[in-house]
Amino acid sequence: MTEAVTPAARRRLGLLRAAACAAAVLSCTVRAEAPAQEPEADSPCGPVKLPGQTYGPFDYVTDRPRLGVVEQFHFTPKVEALIGGSSGYLGEDLSYTLNTFPNHHRALAAAMAYAARTHSAQPPYMRLSVECYFDRALRFRPYDTVVRTLFGIYLGSLNRVPEALTQLDAAARFAEDNGLSHHNIGMAYLDLGQTEAALREAHKAIQLGYPGTQLVERLKRANQWKEPSE
Repeated sequence: MTEAVTPAARRRLGLLRAAACAAAVLSCTVRAEAPAQEPEADSPCGPVKLPGQTYGPFDYVTDRPRLGVVEQFHFTPKVEALIGGSSGYLGEDLSYTLNTFPNHHRALAAAMAYAARTHSAQPPYMRLSVECYFDRALRFRPYDTVVRTLFGIYLGSLNRVPEALTQLDAAARFAEDNGLSHHNIGMAYLDLGQTEAALREAHKAIQLGYPGTQLVERLKRANQWKEPSE
């Protein structure tokens, strides 16, 4: 039986900090994939392509040349830092960004942080709930390991640990031979108190040649580290 990390406030801050790190570091590690066939009728969050939408949706990983318009006018540094809106209200700019790039990793992390700051599942002026934006992102790109890692972190911050682990387990499978991804997924597992899963991901990252030591150091501090041969 799994339990969320306590106390709640420290857990949430730690998970959101991990989300920001994951969005910044993991974005370049996602493998490209063919467009998903989204089951529109099965989701209460509505279609990925909105009625009347003429720009997008685009893939954050493969459609980088199209980011200019969105990041110049909507997902600006001011918006990402949750200081305020750029072309409208803060929530409107985040919504526009995620409508246009459903799997925009940094915008998803910012939406998570905004939800935590406002203590709201659907922060002010956002078109949908944060969970719905994750739903849309995963229907759009189900193999995006960053989206699944962030979603796992978000669910964990809400004490929905079994659901969080489902997302992290999927991310670990889809990470394949990417050591950086396994390392950061392990960090998310550790934030949820899942030391065995974190150790497994640390071993995978080492075996794949990833040189970072942050996860190993955290496991050592928690007296949970074992060498891969043990």
